[in-house]
Amino acid sequence: MGGKGWFFLPHSRGSSHGQSRIIRKVYSQDFYTQMMDECYQMWAQLEREAGTPLHRKTGLLLLGKKENPELKTMQAILSRRGIEHRNLSSEDLKQRFPNLRFARGEVGLLDKTGGVLYADKALRAIQDAILRLGGTVHDGEKVTEIRPGLPVIVKTTSRSYQAKSLVITAGPWSSKLLQPLGIELPLQTLLINVCYWTEKVPGSYSVSQAFPCFICMDLAPHHIYGLPGGEYPGLMKICLHHGNNVDPEERDYPTTFPSVEDVQILRHFVKDHFPDLTPEPAIMERCMYTNTPDKHFVLDRHPKYDNIIIGAGFSGHGFKLAPVVGKILCELSMKLTPSYDLAPFRISRFSGLGKAHL
Repeated sequence: MGGKGWFFLPHSRGSSHGQSRIIRKVYSQDFYTQMMDECYQMWAQLEREAGTPLHRKTGLLLLGKKENPELKTMQAILSRRGIEHRNLSSEDLKQRFPNLRFARGEVGLLDKTGGVLYADKALRAIQDAILRLGGTVHDGEKVTEIRPGLPVIVKTTSRSYQAKSLVITAGPWSSKLLQPLGIELPLQTLLINVCYWTEKVPGSYSVSQAFPCFICMDLAPHHIYGLPGGEYPGLMKICLHHGNNVDPEERDYPTTFPSVEDVQILRHFVKDHFPDLTPEPAIMERCMYTNTPDKHFVLDRHPKYDNIIIGAGFSGHGFKLAPVVGKILCELSMKLTPSYDLAPFRISRFSGLGKAHL
């Protein structure tokens, strides 16, 4: 049980709400590409069990300068793993996507496995599967205390629970729950503006027009990503992969105005590169990222209490990896050998953390 149980499901207070997320195999770290291979199989299995489509293949277009080292690494990983992809020159981009305008010699890398995950449907399917398999989901309960030991005791605003092991996946509230247990993780909670932009001609950047998801790597201080029209008819989702520090308790209060700077970057981006979109966001929603300094997850046991397992710091790219992350956390809680090398995800990688803080 995580701290997020304090809201009723489905809720919009964390990092998993909304209708869509990008799914992709392409990463600049091989270990994520390897994990995504199994994630695709697990999402497909869930899709079959749920009897409803949970994702749509659109392709994912990575855009950047020819010499961009991250782009080169991604291309090498796709080639090495035999994942279907295509390199697109500046000329190819103009021909294939005439309603995209890039004038500085940008090139493209198309991950043909990429697409859109229907996040809200996926969450519903997972919750239904839990219930079908005999699990229970308790929402609307705030965790007030975690008492380590055997059994570990969790107190909430409603009741008290006992268990052999506990997995904490509390998103932006992770730090708050872990501090009393002697762990200070270097997590940064960011409020992200999720912006939707109007198509001048409805459908011009839609899935039906074979327009892909995209990640643009060189035109702003942080990556800009987008998903083809579909979530809201006639609107395309384009966002900056960054935001401003926020206390998760205060994300709903008007004191945290949308960052003018973030939206301004996006306005210029849309105006310069998407001529068939109106360069003013039609809808603006919010979500939170919980970032680690290196943007890799925390998947580990508590250094002192080995029956407390921590999944945190998903840094705005965790949703698509949820099936494998769940499998890893389950293996840790059952003291099984993890299916993957967890070195990139250990708490001990943060200098000055771990035993010194206990």
